[in-house]
Formats: sequence, structure tokens, C-alpha cells
Amino acid sequence: MEILLEEFYKTDLQVEKYHQRKVYIDDKSYQINGITQSGKTKLIKNYLLSLKKNSYLYINCQDIRIDIEKLNKLLPSFCIEHKIDVLALDNYAPAFEFPNVSQLLISSEVHYDLPYLETLQLYPLDYEEFLAYEHKFDSSALNHFVQLGGFAHMHKVNMDERLLYLQNILQYALNDIEFDIIKLCAKFMSQKLSAFTIYERLKQSRKISKDKLYRSFESLYKKNYIHLLEKYGHARATKKVYLCDTSVKTALSVEKNFGRLFENMVFLELLKSQTECYYEDGIDFYLPKRDTIILCKPFADERRLFKKLESIESFIFTYRIKQIIVVSMNKEGAISHPLAKVDIIPFDIWALGD
Repeated sequence: MEILLEEFYKTDLQVEKYHQRKVYIDDKSYQINGITQSGKTKLIKNYLLSLKKNSYLYINCQDIRIDIEKLNKLLPSFCIEHKIDVLALDNYAPAFEFPNVSQLLISSEVHYDLPYLETLQLYPLDYEEFLAYEHKFDSSALNHFVQLGGFAHMHKVNMDERLLYLQNILQYALNDIEFDIIKLCAKFMSQKLSAFTIYERLKQSRKISKDKLYRSFESLYKKNYIHLLEKYGHARATKKVYLCDTSVKTALSVEKNFGRLFENMVFLELLKSQTECYYEDGIDFYLPKRDTIILCKPFADERRLFKKLESIESFIFTYRIKQIIVVSMNKEGAISHPLAKVDIIPFDIWALGD
């Protein structure tokens, strides 16, 4: 293990052109959580490369050459001998022990209860971050975002290989039950879906216990491969399920429904901006702190929109809604309504706004 540690210490880290993220590392100690391909490794390496070469040690804990027991014994003295200030344990697992260093960085899909480390949650690219990868910002940028989603590496994968690439990435990151669950979630994206419904469907095609399925469903949720949205004021009601990235829908399901995919896009922007929101019958997103409703209408038709507003007038009146935002693909405008301000805003303008 001494030889391997020396190899880790002497290896020059490489980061191909780095695009700044909204999440960043400063001089504090952090655990960085995020799904596969969300950018955890790049974030860590980019920070380490800003430091003096001999002041840090980067270890990928998934390296099969590592004997964890021996590493734990040798690492404290190695850090002292080489005056390591910053230790980065990428793809961390609990079996690894922490030596005494000035700054500790760990990354993993799973969040661990380590109160002495601040948490950075990293998601796939939001729309604003995605634009950094575009050669030019014009009307094609949003179409590219719809096609590619928020996994940055997809820009480097040939178009005809993208779906298989993403399928392989997910199969490697998830166990077989988790993979089957996320495939079903892809089918029901932006709809109400419970773990029990998934169990009822999967038990028809495979042998599985309810407890194991529930644990796997919870694991996917905690690792942020899927997101669940509560109904306002009804925490026990069936939640709506959204995917970690819209590209997952395309990779795992042949069913096409652009409206649901668009709703998932809008949800992810709300999630990444840490906006509190809920769903309600007939309402995509209710933002109680802003007295705002968001409706996802990629191809907004004013006649249908008037009917939609009529159907939710009771909610608008009861909760004193001040603003209704209709997010569209490219239509912009306003509608006169006696109870609330109604604005139709294109996704790119809305996503880049406050």
C-alpha cells in the first residue's frame, strides 16, 4: 500500500476544460453528494488543481487495488510525512477512516451523517449551467437542452450512442431492482406513483419482496435519482414522481409525451433553485411562499388556457394567488384575469430569471 499511496500522491490530476458550477468548494471541509455523472469528481479535481501540487492527496476509493484495512493504518503517517493539508476521498465508503488533515473532501451518492463536514448537493446541470457548454446562445440552445438533458458528458457522446451510453451508466450505478424501479418511474414520469403501485407491477415480471422493493425505492429517492412531490396540505397523499434528468426518460422508455417531459424540466429548475413547491389537482406547481401557481404548457393555446384557468378559479380565490406563470417553449405574453396576474413566459427566459 505504501507504493500505491506514493502513486496517488505523485499522479498529476487531469481535468478537461472545466465549466464553473453554481456549487463550488472553498477552504472548508465538505461531503459532496450527487448521482453518477453529476460532476462530483470534476468539482473536486478542479479545486485541488488550484492548490500547490504537494499539498493534497486524491484517492478514488473505488480503486480495486486498495486494501482498505492497510490504507487506514498507513494514511495518517503518510499525511504527516508528506505534509498533506487537503485529503480528497472520491467515491467514499464508510470503511475508510479519516486521518487528521486541515481540509477533508469526500464525495458519494449517499449522504452520510458527518456533522463536521458541510454538505454540497450536486445535481446534473440546470439550464443556465448547460448554456456554458453551448457554442452560441440562440434558439437552438433550448432544443439541445431538451435532447441532451443535464449530464455534461453527453455533449461528448456521439448522437447514435447516447441512449446506450446512459443506459450503461445507470445499470452500473444501480442494482437490478433499483434499475427496474427507475425504468417504471420513467414510464410514469410527472404522474402520481407510489411504491406499492411499483411493487404490484414488478411482481408480475420478477420475484421480489415488498420490503426489498420499498428499501430500493427509498434508496433511489435518497440518492436523488428520483424526486417526489407532495400534494399541498396532504402529506400522505400519493406523490408525483420526477426523474433526476429528462434524458433518463428517453433512455429508459419508448413512450413519448412531451408535456410530461417538459413538466419534469420545469420541476428540476425549481428543485435546483431550492424553491418550495407542491402539486394540487389541476395545478402543476403551487409556490405558497410566493402566492404563485406555475402551469407547464409547452405549446400554450390561449383558448385552452382560459378553460384551464376557469377550472382552477376556486383554488386561485381560496389561496389568494397573486401570480400565475405559464411556462411555454417559446410563446410569450399575458392574459387578463380578474383574480391574478397571468404571464406566459418561454422556458429559457423563465429559467434564467430570478
